[in-house]
Formats: sequence, structure tokens, C-alpha cells
Amino acid sequence: MLQMAGQGVCARGFPERIISDNMELSLERIELLLLIAAFVAMIARRLRLPYTTGLVVAGGTLAFLHVAQGVELTKNLIFASFLPPLVFEAALNISWRRLRPEIPVVSALATLGVFISAAVTSVGMHYAVGWEWSAALLFGALIAATDPVSVIAMFKEFNVRSRLRMLLESESLFNDGTASVVFVIVLAAVTVGIPSAGNIAGRFVFIVGGGIACGLLVGGATLLVAGRTTDHLVEITFTTVAAYGSFLIAEHFQASGVLATLTAGLLIGNIGRNGAISERGRVAVESFWEYAAFVVNSLIFILIGMRESQLRFWSYGIPVAVAMGVVLVGRAAAVYPICAAFSRSNVRVSFQHQNLMLWGGLRGALALALALSLPASLPHRHEVITVAFAVVAFSVLVQGLTMPVFLRMAGEIPHRTHREADHD
Repeated sequence: MLQMAGQGVCARGFPERIISDNMELSLERIELLLLIAAFVAMIARRLRLPYTTGLVVAGGTLAFLHVAQGVELTKNLIFASFLPPLVFEAALNISWRRLRPEIPVVSALATLGVFISAAVTSVGMHYAVGWEWSAALLFGALIAATDPVSVIAMFKEFNVRSRLRMLLESESLFNDGTASVVFVIVLAAVTVGIPSAGNIAGRFVFIVGGGIACGLLVGGATLLVAGRTTDHLVEITFTTVAAYGSFLIAEHFQASGVLATLTAGLLIGNIGRNGAISERGRVAVESFWEYAAFVVNSLIFILIGMRESQLRFWSYGIPVAVAMGVVLVGRAAAVYPICAAFSRSNVRVSFQHQNLMLWGGLRGALALALALSLPASLPHRHEVITVAFAVVAFSVLVQGLTMPVFLRMAGEIPHRTHREADHD
């Protein structure tokens, strides 16, 4: 999915790079960060604040106090270690029966919506800030997708189970793959040369189709093998191999690892519920992946907070301010026209939900991983990375903090959640 003209974020060479990145996360540092995350979770839920927002603030505080120094958020750490379990866990819990009627809307938002959002953002950054087209187009591509990590964590925290959750979660999962593919194609055009329309289309189909095929193969094989045992520990092990294996195999063949893991998770989650995985195993698998997602979420948002605190956003005040505006305009240009196209169908999206989809389209880990993978020769590279982190910070802190208010006003959180009630 992400082999980038020698820069490479594909699976070739991943083992060595994973070891290099993960050396920064020693056991002692992981224990410290998880301890802090546990306290942040308790405090955030008692104050009825988004957990992820609290983690980002905690990460910034740790960096300011020079605690856990030496821990660094890198592109390979995000892609190889963090994204597979987060995408897999989210896909594992998506019901195909509920998703299937929404596929027309979700597909349009995750494909055409990404192109529209990327185009609007790129044009805005080129003309309003003066970035060269290469930097503007790459920034538009990397920031276009809503991030499943941020979106899913927010809805889980407030126990939202309406159609809105299905739309935003599934869109954020699928558009990760689209945005990654668009980013690869744009980067290849910038660094190597503009390919023909036929090459672009062929590459897009291969990356997407190859990712889905790898997910189907790995997910199917996992179900066949897991069905031969009733040992829930073995079944958990097989799903772990499927989550990372589907990602790495797809990346090895330069297909979409995100789509591969997503497909494997959907397949295992839905067929596994129908008896392919034992009843005890299903409960154990869901509990294991819920905890794994909590751990990875905790680490990634604390690390995001630590990295953001080291950047001097004020040095690029105008580009940062413009980017925050054009990213929201790009999101609006994608959501409202696409939803309007389905206004006379049985999958129409209410205007209230459209507004919530606009503001709830949070950015996060994927955008940062793509930004960190930019080649050193790219004009405005440091500025692009800094602005990307600023947009993510705005997304998580401002949109993340206010989104629960809008959800309550819309009746999506009509009563206090069980988690909140438990902490009174």
C-alpha cells in the first residue's frame, strides 16, 4: 500500500524497522504510560470528558515535565504496531447485517468523499497559503480521511449505538484505505512523474482489490483452522495472527494492509458469530481485542500528545489557521452533496446526522503516519508535518471535546451512560 519511491512504508523490511521503532518503547516506559492512561481514563470518565482528549493532554503534560523521554511516535510504529489491532478490533464488532444497507452511502463517502475533501483542501492550501502544488496535494491526501481510532474511541466512550455510529465508524475504516492509496499515487507523481490515467486506475484497483483479497484469504484460513479447536486461547492466537498477518502480507505485495485487516476482521467477526468460533472463544476473543484496543489507543494518543507538545505551531500560525478552516470546508464539501444524492432513497441521511458527521470527522493516527513518511526533499516538509499535527490536535481537543455536547443535543446520548453512572 505505501511503497513510496524509495521512502517505503510497505511491509518489505518491516521486521527490522519495527524492532528499531519499538526499541523506543521499553517495558518500563510502556508500564508507565499504561499506568498514566488508566488514571486518565478514570478521571476523564468521572468528569464526563472524552478519554482520547484526556490522553493527548496527558501526553503533552508528560513532555512538558520531561517524563518518559526518548519515546517517539514514528510512521512505522503507527502502521506496523498500532493500526492493525485497532482496525481489526473495530471491524470485528461491525455487523454485516447492519452495514450492508449502508454500503451505498459509506462507499460514496469513503471514495468520492475522500477525493472531494482532498481536492478542496489542496486548492485551499495552494492559493491561500502559497504552498507548492506538490506539498498542497500531499497534505490534502493525507488529511482527507477521518480517523477510525479517534472516531471509534469517541463513540465507545459515550456508548452511542445509533445509525450515526455505523455511518461514521464504517466510513472512517474504509476511507483509511482510500486515502492511503490516493497518498501513494500523489507521492509517486510528485517524486517520479505523473503516470497515465490507465496506470493510476490500474494501480488503484490493484491496491484496493489486492488488500481485500489478502483479507479474505487470511480471514477464511483463520476461520477454517480455528473451527477445529474449542480452546479459546488458541482461537485468540489465530485472530492475532490474522490481524497482523493480513496487514503484512498485503503490504508485502504492495496492496492495502488497512483494507486487508479490515476485511479479515469483518469476515471473522461475522462468520465467527455463526459458529465458526466456539461460544467461549467468541467471548474471549471479543474481550481480548477490547483490551488490546484500549492499550493501543492509550499509547497512541499519549504519544500524539507528547509529539505535538514538541512542535512550534505558532511558527506557522497562518498555515495552521488556514488548514483548520479548509479541512472543515473540504469535509463539508464531501458530506453534504453526497448525502444529498441519497436524499430520495431509503438510505437518506438526516440533516442532523450530516451536521454531526461533519463535526465528528476527526483526524488522527493515519494522517500523522502519512505525514511522517514524507520524503525529506519535499518542499515545506517540516511545515506540512507541523500543520498536520496542528489539525489533528484541533480535531481531538476542540472537536473531540465539543462533540459529546452536540451528540447530547441531538439525542444521540439521551441518558448518562452506564459507565458514567457507575462512577458516581
